[in-house]
Amino acid sequence: MTAVSADVLLPARRRRGRRRPVLVLAGAAFLALVVLAAGFAPLLAPYAPDAVDLSASLVGTSGDHLLGTDASGQDLLSRVLYGARTSLIAPLALLAIAALLGVTLGTVAAWRGGWTDTLVSRVTDVMYAFPGLLFVVLIIAVFGAGITTSVLGLGLAFAPTIAKYTRSVALAERAKPYVDAYRVQGMSGSRICVRHLVPNLARSIVGYLVVLFGEALMSLATLSYLGFGSQPPSSDWGLMVQEGQAAIVQGALLPALVPGTAIAAVVVAFNVVGVWAADRLGARR
Repeated sequence: MTAVSADVLLPARRRRGRRRPVLVLAGAAFLALVVLAAGFAPLLAPYAPDAVDLSASLVGTSGDHLLGTDASGQDLLSRVLYGARTSLIAPLALLAIAALLGVTLGTVAAWRGGWTDTLVSRVTDVMYAFPGLLFVVLIIAVFGAGITTSVLGLGLAFAPTIAKYTRSVALAERAKPYVDAYRVQGMSGSRICVRHLVPNLARSIVGYLVVLFGEALMSLATLSYLGFGSQPPSSDWGLMVQEGQAAIVQGALLPALVPGTAIAAVVVAFNVVGVWAADRLGARR
């Protein structure tokens, strides 16, 4: 009788689960390095992010400039390190605004039901039918360009997505016996939601927000690239890509490639870690 190894008998999904933590750990380690680099940018950056040196314009990689320079002679490594602050903090602020609105609307819709649920659902459907970036551009046209307006506008654009997700998980949570038990004890609906229902949804919502972080970062970078988000002399990664685009014609790829690679790497790492976190948090609920 031929001996069969234990790994062969494992289901394919379980074998994939063994390998997944390697990618997750690599992604988490990379994100930790990015956060540390952003926090210690004043110590790690060899130059000030806005230090202009026209004599070193579009210099390639060298001992003085490890990642080269842009058209103004600004050191790309220094700009990327400082730009990580805006590129990481802005999506967090965006998701905080969206979560505050979305979780509130989704919970109220699931708890109240009836015409309240119908109204919230129709409003979120209308928001879905309207392209998010176009909605933000309209807000920027009224209130002016800038990172603050972009964060507020995208926060409103992301809120319907979070509201729909919150409503779906809140409906399932509301049907659990402990909710009826608290009602029998005379506890008000608002108190049940604030003290018990929403905290029990926190795991799932946090996992979902981690997945959305990459999309939020990409959206803000897109607005900065289009000139609606961060404004010069900011070192925002999206703005750096836009500023470095003209240098491609001159054969200098680094001014656009370096910040573009940083955006892609962080988004991929957050997606890997976010999907794993969402699976784990969802399974533990």
